[in-house]
Formats: sequence, C-alpha cells, structure tokens
Amino acid sequence: MEMIMKINSTINGIVWGAPALILIVGTGLFMSVRLGFPQFRKFGYVCKSVVGKIFSKTEQKEGAVTPFQAMCTALAGTVGTGNIAGVCGAIAIGGPGAVFWMWISALLGMATKFSEITLAVHYRERNSKGELVGGPMYYIKNGLGKKWAWLGAIFAFLTAVCALGTGNAIQSNTIASSIIEALHSFNLDFNEQTVALIIGVVLAVLTAIVYFGGVQRIGQVCELLIPGMALIFIVAGIGVVVIRADQIPAVFGAIFKGAFNPGAVAGGLVGTTMMTALQKGVARGVFSNEAGLGTAPIAHAAADVDHPVAQGIYGIFEVFCDTIVICTLTALIVLCGNGIEGVPYGEAANQTLTTAGFCAVYPEQIATTAVAIALSLFAFSTILGWGVYGGRTAEYVFGEKASTPYKIIYCLMVAAGAVIDLKLVWDISDTLNGLMSIPNLIGVLLLSPVVVKLAKEYFADKK
Repeated sequence: MEMIMKINSTINGIVWGAPALILIVGTGLFMSVRLGFPQFRKFGYVCKSVVGKIFSKTEQKEGAVTPFQAMCTALAGTVGTGNIAGVCGAIAIGGPGAVFWMWISALLGMATKFSEITLAVHYRERNSKGELVGGPMYYIKNGLGKKWAWLGAIFAFLTAVCALGTGNAIQSNTIASSIIEALHSFNLDFNEQTVALIIGVVLAVLTAIVYFGGVQRIGQVCELLIPGMALIFIVAGIGVVVIRADQIPAVFGAIFKGAFNPGAVAGGLVGTTMMTALQKGVARGVFSNEAGLGTAPIAHAAADVDHPVAQGIYGIFEVFCDTIVICTLTALIVLCGNGIEGVPYGEAANQTLTTAGFCAVYPEQIATTAVAIALSLFAFSTILGWGVYGGRTAEYVFGEKASTPYKIIYCLMVAAGAVIDLKLVWDISDTLNGLMSIPNLIGVLLLSPVVVKLAKEYFADKK
C-alpha cells in the first residue's frame, strides 16, 4: 500500500505540475482568443438563453434529454464536494490567494468547456438503443480520424475507473461524514461505523433506482435537484457573508495579495509560495468545474438541440455557476466566518472549515445540519452525474454488454465508499483527473478550427 501511495504521489506531482497547469490554463486562453472571448462578449446572451430554458417546457425526444436537463446532469457531476471540501482544501494549503487562481482558471475554462460541449454534440452518434452518445472519445475518433481512436479509448478507460472514486466513493463517504458530524452536534450516542454503513446502503439503493432508469431519468431527477440544492446553499451562505460583512474588505485584500505572496496574509502560511497557491487554485478549480476534464460533454451530448453551439453556451453558464458563484460563496463563508487569521491552515483541513464559518453566525446544530444537507444533496447529485460518465465510457471501451455489470459495480461502490478509508482513493482520483484532461485537451486543441467555424456560423445566424 505504501508503495502504491509513493508511485501515485510521484505521478500526481508530474500530472499537476507546471506542464499540466500550462496545458489546462493555456488551452483556456488559446480557445478564448480564437473564439473572441465569448464568455465575456456573449455572457448576456448565455444567461438569457439558459435562464429562459428553466421556465420553458420542452418535450423529451426518444433517446435524448432536453438541453436544460443535460446541463443539470452535467452540473450534478460538477457541483459536488469540490465546491465545499475542494475549496476548503485549496485555501487551507494555498491560502486565500488560491481563490484568485481558481477564478482565473474558471474564466478561461469557460471557453474550454464551451469548446468541449460544442465538439461533443457535433461529433456524437446513436448507440444500438437509439440513445445519443458523445464525449471526448467520440470527437477524437470522429474528428481526428480512426488513427487517433486509441487516444479516445485512453480517456474513456481513465474516466470509467475514475468515476468509481471521484464521482462515487468519495461522494458517499462525504455524505456519511457530514451526517455523522451533524448527529454529534445533537449529542447523540451511536456507533459511527454502523450509521455510515446504513447511510451507504440507503444511498446505493437510491442510486440504483435512478441510475438503472437511464440517462433520461437521471436528467429528470437532476432537473429537480440542482436548482433547489444550489438555492438552499446560496441563501444560507449569503446570510454568513451579510452578518460578517465587516470582514469582506480584508478577505478580498487577502485573496488578491495572497495570490502572489501567500505568506504575507496569514501566519500559518509561512513558506507557502505563489506556485502552491496557483497549483491548488487551478487543480481544485478544475476538480470542481471540470473544465478541461472532458466529462461534462458526455452528458451534454444527449441534448436535443439543432446546433452544437446552442448547447455549448451551457458550458459557459455551468462554470460561472459552479466556480464564480458557489465556490466563491464557499470561500467567503470560510474566510469571513473564520477570519483570515482564524482559518486552521494545513493538510488536515476539510469541509469542517465551512461548518466553522456557518457556526460563526448560526447555532452549531443549525450550522452542521445545513452543511450536512447541502453536502448530501451536492454529493448525491454528483454520484448520478458521474454515473452517466462512467457508464458511457465503460460502454465505449468494453461494449454495450458492459453497461449492466458496470452499473451494479457502481452502486456497490456507493455503499462501500461510505465506510472505507478514502485517503488513497482521493489521491488516485486526483491523479486520474489530471491524466484524463491530457487526451481531451489534445483533442480540443487539434479540433479548435471546427469550434471556431461552428461558433461563427451560429452567432452570424443569430444576428
């Protein structure tokens, strides 16, 4: 086990080192320039189009989901523990300045995600069941030619494996931990392992009920779950920020100053460098909004749209909602609630930083319960979203006959994840996330002329 951890640590250092960060941020910058920064110039149109779909009734067609359901399924995969535990981890290790680099990677990542989704819809196929399927493996194979199919297969295999950890075991473990923490706040006497097992089994059953219903049922559930869970967290979080508004100037000062000199803003960060803040900010930002990973396009490929760019614009809104809104709010809860010097910086920090931020203004029982509910909804939606990613990629690599066995394994991992020690799973999943992005970003860069052509065509028609 120790040998596996050492090997993974070495690979992780390479995957999330300077070259990978340059590739992730560089792709976002490159696509932003080539497309004329649509995340800024077309942002009003994006919001109008997406929000308008919330209130419009669109019929599901055979083998497809509505554009809004596709976005909610993708958001289910992105809005998860990364928005709470991931942000806390970035701040605890990289300092408040990590939030700045999270913003930068998100602003550029909007163009990356727009490109991924556009390509996924443009190069998608129908499987033997008549369902629309797509994603990096398909746009690499169909866009770059069959000689590149091996690169798409590597992406698909890594995603199928990663889904069992990142989108599954980690999420169920986070749900169990947050619920157990909330129960302790009521001074209840219980066996933690037993409660965790019960939670895991219940989650596995709920996952199976939705997951075996196919992508359309997942889309319907996520369409109901995502807006409500986001609203609950946002309202509760704004309460913390408003009550601790006196901390806001210092917090934003620390974010901007700490981006370049982390040690200057908090005593617990002496020796922490700008590179650490940048690395943690970008890595946790990508873990949260998935721009560049290539996973969200798998969900978007099932959308019933007339033009690829009509779905691509949802990618811009997704990253905005996930990182600029929810991750920023989490950061403000942590930093305003605890105070810049009050954050317990270090490797051991997790979502309890958010709980402590809530506890600064709400009674402990209300705070822990609120975090438990938010995390449970966020994490369960992620289990469903990543179930789509894992299932589609497993089918691509092993054939459609692998669909049912993979779904069974996936549901069993939900139960197991609630009770096992996840440190190694976290570390390996982090490495796999980075490895997944490499074939995907190569595909996006090589197919960038197609994205530019489709974007010009779509927006010219809208004018």
